[in-house]
Parts: sequence; C-alpha cells; structure tokens
Amino acid sequence: MGQEIDHTRFTQRDFDTFAQRLREETALLACYFDEGRFDDDPPVAGFELEAWLVDREFGPAPINAAFLQRFNNPLVSPELATFNVEFNVDPLALRGDALSRLETELQTSWKAGCAVSQSMGAELAMIGILPTVDNAHLVMGNLSSMNRYVALNAAVLRLRGGRPLQLDIHGKDILRAEHGNVMLEAATTSFQIHLQVPLMLAVRAYNASIIASAPLVAVSANSPYLFGKDLWAETRIPLFEQSVEVGGYEDDAHGPMRRVTFGSGYARNSIMECFTENLEHYPVLLPKVFDSPPEQLEHLRLHNGTLWRWNRPLIGFKNGTPHLRIEQRVVPAGPTIADAMANAAFYYGLTQALCETDVAPENDMPFARARDNFYACAQQGLDAHITWLDGQKQPAQSLILKTLLPMAHGGLISLGINDKDRIHFLGIIEARVQNACNGAIWQRRFCAAHGAEKGNDMAHLLSAYLQCQRSGLPVHEWGNSE
Repeated sequence: MGQEIDHTRFTQRDFDTFAQRLREETALLACYFDEGRFDDDPPVAGFELEAWLVDREFGPAPINAAFLQRFNNPLVSPELATFNVEFNVDPLALRGDALSRLETELQTSWKAGCAVSQSMGAELAMIGILPTVDNAHLVMGNLSSMNRYVALNAAVLRLRGGRPLQLDIHGKDILRAEHGNVMLEAATTSFQIHLQVPLMLAVRAYNASIIASAPLVAVSANSPYLFGKDLWAETRIPLFEQSVEVGGYEDDAHGPMRRVTFGSGYARNSIMECFTENLEHYPVLLPKVFDSPPEQLEHLRLHNGTLWRWNRPLIGFKNGTPHLRIEQRVVPAGPTIADAMANAAFYYGLTQALCETDVAPENDMPFARARDNFYACAQQGLDAHITWLDGQKQPAQSLILKTLLPMAHGGLISLGINDKDRIHFLGIIEARVQNACNGAIWQRRFCAAHGAEKGNDMAHLLSAYLQCQRSGLPVHEWGNSE
C-alpha cells in the first residue's frame, strides 16, 4: 500500500497545500521526462507477494503485528488487514539466472515465515481470495494499525458521502452485498510483478504490459469463490474495483474513471500522461504534506499510490536518480512459489516480445479490445476467447500454447535469461495450460468432486489447498487431494 503517514485527520489547508505540491511535482516530473533524467539500466525484476495468516479452523488469523515482530524480516511488511502480510524481494537485473535466484530468495523467506506462523498456531496461505473469509472478518477491528489505512478508509467514505460500498458481481453465481468500510479490499491478495525499464522503452513496455494482461490473468486465475459464491475465475478483479469505489471523472469516450481501473487508454507519447491524468482527474485521498524537497516527488508518489491501475506506472529512486517501473497487478497470489515465478517469467517474456515487434502492437489492438480481452479472461479464465493482434478471436488455451508461449520464449532469450530458467518456468505455464489446471480450475474441480458430500465446505477446500501448497509443486501437479 506504499508510504506510511504520521496522522489520520486533515484540514482544508492540508488539501490545498498538498494540491499545490502535487502540481509542482507533476510539472517537475514532466521536466524529468523532457530531459531524459531517468536511470537507463537494462530491465530489472522485482515482486510483492501478499499472503494470508490462517488459524487452525482455516479462518483468517488477525495476528500480523505479532507475526512481523517475531519474524523480524525487513522485506516482510503489514498489509491492510491484520490477517495479511506482504513479502518482498531485492530487485535483480533481468538476465542470466535472475528468475531462479529470485525464486530462491522468495522461497527462503516464505519457508522462514511458515515456520514462524506455525510456531504461533497459524499458517501462511497464498491465494487470491481466501475461500473462508466472510463479512465477520472484514471489520474495522481487523484493520492494521497504520495511519495510512485509517485515513484511507475515512477518505473513501468521505468521498462517498458516507454511503456504504456496493458489491454486485455476476459470475457462475450472483453476489450482491453492501459493506461499510474499505476492508473488502483486504479480501484480495496478489502477486505484483515489477518491471523497471529505461525511458526509451517505457511507452512500448507499458502498452505491452496492458496487452499482456488478458492472457496473464487467464493463465494465473486463482480466486473463484467469495462468501461461498462461485463467481469469476479471478473474482479479485471486480472485488477490488468495487471495494474502494469513489469515482473519478466522467469521460465521454471511456465513461466513469475509477480508482481501481484497467485505465483510460494506452500511453501515446509518454508515461507522463498517466501522472497528468492523476493530477487533473482524481481527487486527493491522503493529503499528507511532506517537508522533503520537490525533487523527491513525495506528494506525487503518494497520490499515485492511491490509484490502482491494473498496470500502474511507478517512480522510484536509487542513489538519488529516478527510475521508471511498471507494476503489473492482475496476477493473484499463489498457488505456490513455483507457480508465481512461472507467471512472472511468462509476463516478462511476453512483454519483451511485444516490445520488439516491428509494428507496435497497440497499433493493431485498440485499447477497447485489450480491455474487453482482460475482463473476459478475468471472468472465464482459460475458458475465455481472446481477440489477438490479427483481429481473430481464439480460445485462450490454443492462443497461449501456439502463439504466446513461443513469443515469451523469444522475449526471455532476448533479455538474456538462461535456457535452464526459461525452459523450466515457461514449461510450468505450458503444462498448466495443456492440463487446463490453474488455481481457479483446481478449486472448482475440488468442490465438484467433494463439495456435495461436504456441504460445499470452504474450510474443507482450504484445508486441501494448503496441503497441496505445502508440497511446493505447481498446481497442475496437485490432483484432487482429499
């Protein structure tokens, strides 16, 4: 969730001062783009893995403060709810054996975290939506004790005029509900993939990331159930979009602009366009005024952190030099570290391949088509049909196997990823698609096989899921565990 703030109540003067600082820093960032003042290193990889803490009854365990204190790992941090935590890795240049090295780091940290949670009578789980979570868990009493989260909740409700948030999700079942706070967002956990790129590649990489979102969410879907309802293959998508819905502005071409969004269009000339849109069209949620110099872009970065594009551009700094990152947010957590790393390899390879086409792919795929592909894949997963660059609509499985996986192999070769990593991680994707078994499909198959006799018990599903997750095997090798 980004930067912490030191208080939760704000005055009109805070909003006015923040708005002025935001305007100044947006203008300064535009100068950085014009002058090319960004790190020009080759692509760099990084990740954030959000996870659940689960108790012995397979419900959320609201113990993240005690867990983090006992774990004492600077790369593991709290999330919105007291039953969520986030695992980070040190970024690496995207070449050679970077993927296996990142997997080893994440796996080591995960195993250590599992040992700590087990010592506390709990367990770590990586899954897009915990099947056992319900409204009784999503209450303010389970909000993490960070000022940022308290202030975010107050700001969302203020902009909604105190009206409760509305859920309306139509999938295999239909879920309609209302909720009085932003804790709905805590039910969504993801594997956020970061790609740092040089300025000269930024527009191509950002647009390629948008186009890659549909097949990526189809292959990685792992969130079919919410509140006992079977909804989308990746229900995390509509749930997050509706969980902080405060609106933005009305645009004749695109309709209402929301804070969680697929976006309003491709970058045309510069990623700077996203930050201009942030300034011009989205109200400030957290007007924390910093004493730092404008060159640190604190206000711009905080404001950007309260806008959750599924492909979000980020500004970071290393040794005082700014760099550009794309945060690909469509992938759910889990089912295992092996699956997560395979998803990352597919994303990096496909995005790189799309960046290298002779004709920029956004010229052949209108943004509206990329958006439609994305929501079809979020809803239907590997059963979706994708309209690709040639304008032909194809089943997701055959498109991935025949076209996109070869592209991803080529992209990883171009990046300089070694053959061992490339073949291993993309081999997981290939087997997953050939076997038609991502996390969402596995969960549904389990419930079809065991749900009737178990009363469709979500605790039974989660127990079996965690048993398989402990094996470390990718999901297509799980089978229907008892």
